[in-house]
Amino acid sequence: MKRPNWFQVSAEGGKAIGALHHYATTGTNLPADLIHLIFLSVSQINGCAHCIDIHTRDLIKAGMSVEKIVLVPVWREATYLFSDTEQAALAWAEEITRISETHACDEAYSAALSVFGEKDLVELTIVIATMNAINRMGISFRMKPLAKA
Repeated sequence: MKRPNWFQVSAEGGKAIGALHHYATTGTNLPADLIHLIFLSVSQINGCAHCIDIHTRDLIKAGMSVEKIVLVPVWREATYLFSDTEQAALAWAEEITRISETHACDEAYSAALSVFGEKDLVELTIVIATMNAINRMGISFRMKPLAKA
């Protein structure tokens, strides 16, 4: 079944989500490569092919190694590739993306807070929430990846 382009059907809604994305990518003190790493991880958890494709491309363009990118879903088994900050962000991204299961437990919150501090943790959570919202739109309306055979 063909689904509509949600940006076209709800231009104002698309603008609102676009504004949130713009803030997440330009309005925080978080490094761009960390933001895109989190965007990729959240998209992998949610299974959004379009977003996985885009953020993989963004990370490659920014200079992240393919070896590191392909191990993002199993980062706990390859911690030597990820900084302490990246590990904390990836753990918090999993906690928030799976919030119906985890309820953002106190242990995970304390661990993330110890690395990021209050302001950066709030902004990291905005980044995570932004990608979760975009993933839900992309998956719901079957946005296709850019990849070609």
